[in-house]
Amino acid sequence: MGILFMKILITEDNFVARKILSNFLQKYGPIDVATNGIETIEAIQHALKEGNPYDLICLDINMPRMDGYEALCAIRAHEEEARLMGEKRSKIIMTTGLNDATAVLTSFRRQCDAFLTKPITQEKIEATIKDLELSELRSSHNSSY
Repeated sequence: MGILFMKILITEDNFVARKILSNFLQKYGPIDVATNGIETIEAIQHALKEGNPYDLICLDINMPRMDGYEALCAIRAHEEEARLMGEKRSKIIMTTGLNDATAVLTSFRRQCDAFLTKPITQEKIEATIKDLELSELRSSHNSSY
């Protein structure tokens, strides 16, 4: 399995964390960034309207204006409205400093696909991408980048 090609959205209010995650993921494809849940929902709506949804979304939990839990619920609602189900949905990784059972359970109940606790390393993010099976089959639907 070679390098995957994905459309990625990173939602992170901390500049340094956002930059580090962008550096880890840049080899996988184009990256958009958002600094809060409101910007995330705007990016999701725009991508869905253009018929070019995100393959991977990295979503922080603690953010201003709209937190990651609220954004996660809104993303899934927009995908459902656009009839994106199953493998066509974005893979969402919660990326957070929270490391407690409540945060993990809340995230998975709201339909995230993975949960990574900061600090996030290149090895952690790559193992998670592999676990999520973001394969050539998945990335081939976005071959127009």
